[in-house]
Amino acid sequence: MKKIGFIDYFLDEWHAEKYPAWIEQASKGRMGVTYAYGKADLEGKLSNREWCAKKGIELLASIEKVVEQSDYLIVLSPDHAQYHEELSRIALQSGKPTYIDKTFAPDRAAALRMLELADKHGTPMYSTSALRFAAEYAPVEQQGIEAICSLGPGKFENYAIHQVEPIIALMGTEAKQVMWTGTAGAPSLLIGFSDGRQATINLYGWESPFSMALSYADGASKYVKIESNFFNAFIEKLVAFFESGVSPVPPAETIAIASILEAGERAARTPYQWISLP
Repeated sequence: MKKIGFIDYFLDEWHAEKYPAWIEQASKGRMGVTYAYGKADLEGKLSNREWCAKKGIELLASIEKVVEQSDYLIVLSPDHAQYHEELSRIALQSGKPTYIDKTFAPDRAAALRMLELADKHGTPMYSTSALRFAAEYAPVEQQGIEAICSLGPGKFENYAIHQVEPIIALMGTEAKQVMWTGTAGAPSLLIGFSDGRQATINLYGWESPFSMALSYADGASKYVKIESNFFNAFIEKLVAFFESGVSPVPPAETIAIASILEAGERAARTPYQWISLP
């Protein structure tokens, strides 16, 4: 069995809780989470030691030990992207296949540094929103998309990724500007592409399903509502990546996504004004 190491800000969180069983099932027992490191213990959560004891995973004292003893690495901290660069630095120098959970980086500069570090050391790596792999997106015709209106739940800072990622996967990386058109309670961001195409993301609370309306240049339209088990598809892609070392996500898309999310945060301070992307 290939050994997977978790590196996290704190381990008592949803992704760390669910991934081990999903990975073991998807890999048919060829892989298992055996080691973990947590940077901090949070009040109101199980301590990292308590969490590992509950899960039957060995808690190691340092990131270095996790990297050294594991075959594959997963950097978690899904709701605290500001720690990703720190938590992933040693993994990205290891040459071992490394997955970094969403949201990849808090800004474009950090995203570039992390990708460059991995490239320098020949470390296969990627990051993604699980929504990228929702079955409903697979049959969507990409050619001729003129506009997308996307809808989903959550807060902008950690859930906008789930709408921006599929948009970039469908429309490409040539986004050139963003404009905030929402409110504090209902964030909305307009993304303008270099050829005049546009997409909007809208976060309308936890009861809003992930869905998307698409308009095509020839007048056609399409509506998709995400109802498939996209986490199953995500985990299958993760297992395949660990075995092959081939990323399912182009780095240029990861950089474009990080750029949009960073600019979106700035755009919220100056609504209805275009913010240019690098």
